[in-house]
Amino acid sequence: MRIMCQAAMVMNLDKCIGCHTCSVTCKQAWTNRAGTEYVWFNNVETRPGQGYPRRYEDQEKWKGGWTLNRRGRLQLKSGGRLSKLFGIFASPVQPELDDYYQPWTYDYANLIEAPLGDDFPVARPKSLITGKDMKIEWSANWDDDLGGMPQHGQEDPIVAKLRDEANLEIKYAYEQTFMFYVPRICEHCLNPSCMASCPSGAIYKRSEDGIVLVDQDRCRGWRQCVTGCPYKKIYFNHRTGKAEKCTFCYPRLEVGLPTVCAETCVGRLRYIGVILYDADAVTAAASVENPQDLYRSQLDLMLDPNDPAVIAEARRAGIPDDWLEAARRSPVYALAKEFKIALPLHPEYRTMPMVWYIPPLSPVVDMLSRQGHDAEDSGVLFGALEALRIPSEYLAELFTAGDVGEIDRVLRVLAAMRSYMRGVTLDTGADESIAEAVGMTGDEIRRLYRLLAIAKYNERYVIPKAHWEQAHDLEELGCSLDYDGGAGMYESGPFGESSGRPVPVAIENFLALKERQTTTSATGDEQLSDRVNLLNWDGQGSPIGRGES
Repeated sequence: MRIMCQAAMVMNLDKCIGCHTCSVTCKQAWTNRAGTEYVWFNNVETRPGQGYPRRYEDQEKWKGGWTLNRRGRLQLKSGGRLSKLFGIFASPVQPELDDYYQPWTYDYANLIEAPLGDDFPVARPKSLITGKDMKIEWSANWDDDLGGMPQHGQEDPIVAKLRDEANLEIKYAYEQTFMFYVPRICEHCLNPSCMASCPSGAIYKRSEDGIVLVDQDRCRGWRQCVTGCPYKKIYFNHRTGKAEKCTFCYPRLEVGLPTVCAETCVGRLRYIGVILYDADAVTAAASVENPQDLYRSQLDLMLDPNDPAVIAEARRAGIPDDWLEAARRSPVYALAKEFKIALPLHPEYRTMPMVWYIPPLSPVVDMLSRQGHDAEDSGVLFGALEALRIPSEYLAELFTAGDVGEIDRVLRVLAAMRSYMRGVTLDTGADESIAEAVGMTGDEIRRLYRLLAIAKYNERYVIPKAHWEQAHDLEELGCSLDYDGGAGMYESGPFGESSGRPVPVAIENFLALKERQTTTSATGDEQLSDRVNLLNWDGQGSPIGRGES
């Protein structure tokens, strides 16, 4: 047994309202630089929908994740080592820019600079890649609130699969009866296929907390990691020629703060904590033959932080006591392991993802309310769960590799919590039979309710701080943004990122680009301030040098 610690997240989809605050704040903090215009480390997808990039779940096309070979051993779906070696110089299977969307801004200058005329000036959309006029056809959140569903609904890979397996009569049943939001970030998997796909070994998993990062110095831009990731959460920066991905905001976690997306979440639906797991058992857990057994095998990897034997082994592995205490109070462990209501996204990819989701119950409740029923009456609610098979099947394809029984179990627990707490809140008496119907006690129901409904800040985010003795190990060279000008954390050096004719830029990039394109000195070195910056000279006039502006 080799015990390691893993930072993980749970998202309660019942609370997500699709406001995209998490996406915007993440974009502003981490991907507001040139070359990352199309990059969203965090995005919120509407389901049913195609996702971002489009149809990323179609692994027959994109070849992401793991599969079992004829001997029952794990193998990358994109091919083993030999095929990787022979195809190392070939373009890997990966989404094109149009599958993500071509980023754009608007020609705002035309609104104020257009000559006087009979026509009202407009701000035409301009591509941030070519600078030319473009027609907007797709974006990261194009399917919001079922926008464009008649045209794009059939393209949802899960809808297509269920339609093919059932019959054509349910062609649009999913869109008509069920809609919810799914925020997505990098899964920081226990068995990351992106790391195994990288020929240069630039992707690694931190031993301190399991966060998966890209070493920018070692990255050679092979882009095999983009193919290998089944969630398509690794992006290629066309300006730097490097791969970038979500860093789980590790600089914040090291000082005990939650990720930016969690901190700014309006619905307070995100929970962050650490879990203990047996690193030696990961390969075996990911190699079970039946995909529907992967969820349970992943749960078995989580070790009980209250077990004296686990505590002793963890201490021998060098895990500090305050981290062990954080593991005991972890909301992720409680929701995923104890209450078993948080589920992994697409466990059939065999990556052992560490971002978990509580499936939504509110669409069922809303439907009952519209029909005039008491939506929180246990009899009515349990009956509706039994009758509403289509949502269960859709959710099962997302979270349990098609095991509808697990989805029904989770939804029954959530329904029982609502019905039980209704009696407590209205002071009509707590009905213990409701808790017993789902194999729980009243105290467990109350504890689950507190965690999901009224948990305080320090209950939702149980994040142990990094220790000073780990400082040298935490001096990362692999931050996706660890180069000049990254994330607005450093001043710009003399080597600007753009030259030649100007192209339109998004407003959030304007100030950063202006500084990079006009700087004449190296970062923090005034002795070089008299050097002429030819890289930012467009060939017209004289290059800017000392004393010029």
